[in-house]
Amino acid sequence: MNLPNKITPVTCAIIEQDEKILCAQRSEKMKHPLKWEFPGGKIEKTESPGSCLQREIKEELGVEIEILEQLPTSKHTYPGNIIISLLPFRCKITSGKITLAEHKQIKWLSLEELRIWIGWRRI
Repeated sequence: MNLPNKITPVTCAIIEQDEKILCAQRSEKMKHPLKWEFPGGKIEKTESPGSCLQREIKEELGVEIEILEQLPTSKHTYPGNIIISLLPFRCKITSGKITLAEHKQIKWLSLEELRIWIGWRRI
């Protein structure tokens, strides 16, 4: 009998500043080590997607953010039938200085650099 797969809701922040977008590299200690991502995390049962994202960014990067808009949700299946529902949000930093608590490094990329860097034709 096939059991239905549990879908885990996950937020991510597309943080914009000076016409650039923040990308963060996962540390060696994290799942999917050294992969690049837009930071965020799993939504806890008691929180909204927005409050989750603000909490995660404060924990991971040490800054406060303002959510500008939610972007379209997408689903992704990882090996082992792990399914996430990714809820991306456009954001901007409102206070604090970035300090890396979990990630190895960050890069600020223009939209064109991001397209070239990850090989996307459209964003």
